[in-house]
Amino acid sequence: MLNNKVVYQIYPKSFMDSNGDGIGDVQGIISKLDYLKNLGVDVIWLTPIFVSPQRDNGYDIENYYEIDPIFGTMEDVEELFLEAKSRDLDIMFDMVLNHTSTKHEWFQKALKGDKTYQDYYFFKEKPTNWESKFGGNAWEYVEDMKLYYLHLFDVTQADLNWENDAVFEEVCKIVNFWLDKGVKGLRFDVINLISKPEVFEDDFEGDGRRFYSDGKRVHEYLHKLNQETFGKHNDVITVGELSSTNIENGVRYADPKNQELSTIFNFHHLKVDYKNGDKWALKPFDFIELKQILSSWQYAMQENDALMALFLNNHDQPRSISRFGNDTQYWKQSGKMLAIAMQLMRGMPYIYQGEEIGLPNSYFESLETYRDIETINMIRILRERGLTESEVTAIIHERSRDNGRTPIPWNHSYQHGFTTGKPWLALSEYPELQTVEDNLSDSDSIYYTYHALIHLRKELPVIQSGNIEFLELDHPELLIYKRTLDQESVIVYCNFSNKEIDYTDIDQCGEILLTNYNVNSLSGKNTFKPYEALVLKI
Repeated sequence: MLNNKVVYQIYPKSFMDSNGDGIGDVQGIISKLDYLKNLGVDVIWLTPIFVSPQRDNGYDIENYYEIDPIFGTMEDVEELFLEAKSRDLDIMFDMVLNHTSTKHEWFQKALKGDKTYQDYYFFKEKPTNWESKFGGNAWEYVEDMKLYYLHLFDVTQADLNWENDAVFEEVCKIVNFWLDKGVKGLRFDVINLISKPEVFEDDFEGDGRRFYSDGKRVHEYLHKLNQETFGKHNDVITVGELSSTNIENGVRYADPKNQELSTIFNFHHLKVDYKNGDKWALKPFDFIELKQILSSWQYAMQENDALMALFLNNHDQPRSISRFGNDTQYWKQSGKMLAIAMQLMRGMPYIYQGEEIGLPNSYFESLETYRDIETINMIRILRERGLTESEVTAIIHERSRDNGRTPIPWNHSYQHGFTTGKPWLALSEYPELQTVEDNLSDSDSIYYTYHALIHLRKELPVIQSGNIEFLELDHPELLIYKRTLDQESVIVYCNFSNKEIDYTDIDQCGEILLTNYNVNSLSGKNTFKPYEALVLKI
């Protein structure tokens, strides 16, 4: 059953360093497997650890068949598979199949004039006006070839041409190679962008994404990939990252009848604080919109017996406790509330490293501390737009992907136990940073709320398989939903505000399953404290 699985995402560079070079590695992950087993998760997803120039922290792959030496060796990975299996943990690999690094041998052969490999990518005499998701134009000119190549992301990430059957065959070989090695999960990066249009044209209404998101043949490609690779295994979980998709396509990707993907990530609920849809323009998050998006997707997936990933954090997002909670005055309460709000919905929960200890944003004082290529590009672009240095700093502090990439603080020793050397990225500069050790020694910590949520999902069929119904969608502060299976129901109340809220419809006869304020009795309860969460069995 997929709906009783919980996935833990690891960003290897920032998880645990075993050799003192400041970069997290595979042996570091192995050393913390017992920690993850005790948390209760089932699957460990690693962001890419393949050979890469690391221009985009591994999402620019130079060789899909070899492990980047900064993370270890193939022998280390094989040991990881064995050690994980001995603890009943599965390993999920991140597959970046929309593009390769320009250092990949296919692209290098294309640059040298090999027509076969030029057709692995998109080389055109005339570019369009599409924008790269990392800023700037999405086409790069190659002087020697007198041609432009497409890169929807960084200039060193050239988009693959899935229209070419040879590319598809190569993709299948890559996926099957890792399945044969022992991978039990596959996360497909921006997988809904793999089908490009037959004719490339300028976009005078947007940035070009309407021409390549959820393209004409994408469902055909994914079904075929399913049949040729992971669909031959009955124990492999897949999840597709969907960029700028819609509900209709999201359902199609995850509908079991279509034999495409097990589950999907969509990001609409993580854009509710984008002013006018611009990631780099700030506004307070729209709570009503957040509820509307979550409920719409939950209902649509439920109607089609499809599953979605449940998450507020990952390596591309700011920390949710700083974004949707209150990481200063109500750090512990809001961290627990956000966990409860997401983890008990219908779908497959994902926990991103550090989320279980309430790790906040980076709080870097200096812009020079950031390492993310997207962030560095945007600092330059924002300055060119004429923003003041304080305005640029405020935006980067809120939006940088490095907020989610700071190393894990394991304890209060040197570099918080992450490394004995200098970390590749500074640890969060949040004052009085709480560590894993702090959480484990505090029975009332955020960690133990995640531990309890995982066990609730495993113990209660209503959490695994029950229908979901959202209540009070217009309430300005409360998120309330009910899970129901046969005669059993669980109702979840979450106060997303920093003030006490009166609410007189709390079911007084319910059994308290979980709370973040140590509520022992429902008698006379008619208010919710700031960021209070309450889970009742009724």
